[in-house]
Amino acid sequence: MTQELNNKIKQIKQTFHLFMDGVASHSMRQKGSDYKVNWGIPITRLKEIAKEYGKDMSLAIALWKENTRECKILATYIMPAEEVDNDLVEIWMSEVKTQELAELLAFNLLRHTTIAPTLAFRMIATDNDYQQICGYQLLACLFADRKELNERAINEFFDQAKTALESSNITIKHAAYNAIIKFCNLGDDFEKLAMQAFAAFNIL
Repeated sequence: MTQELNNKIKQIKQTFHLFMDGVASHSMRQKGSDYKVNWGIPITRLKEIAKEYGKDMSLAIALWKENTRECKILATYIMPAEEVDNDLVEIWMSEVKTQELAELLAFNLLRHTTIAPTLAFRMIATDNDYQQICGYQLLACLFADRKELNERAINEFFDQAKTALESSNITIKHAAYNAIIKFCNLGDDFEKLAMQAFAAFNIL
């Protein structure tokens, strides 16, 4: 790590100290948020901090390496989407251990990449809970961004979502349901397709 990069990391951590929320941090730890350090800083504040640094691949990678909630979230804002490839996603996803981070990684960064659809379908087909959550969140983001799927992809999405809805994991169920709702919002024809596909689940 260069001295300039090291100084930025130190500056960011000093900023975190200013906005630390002990109550929120304690609550997150009780709910299983497993980080070495967690300042409990709100997402809106982290987004504001990220704007001060702009897009910076080296800084984002350095932040992600820190076992700190705020550093990892900040990295999802700072990493340039055009620099994201499959190798980086694989490394980052291997370190995602919370629902919050899985969702923010998709919402803040992965939705803006050219490989977003491929990533989403690969993730929802795994047996890793956090990858599935990230994948369904990513699909929900793509649908919200008015990105449509071809017939084959729609069928694959429906098949995977049905499996998710049958899961005993309520978080994965919710992630899949949210993606289905966003799919319906693409238009009447899409809603009809979803209603037919998920009629047995009585969710629409």
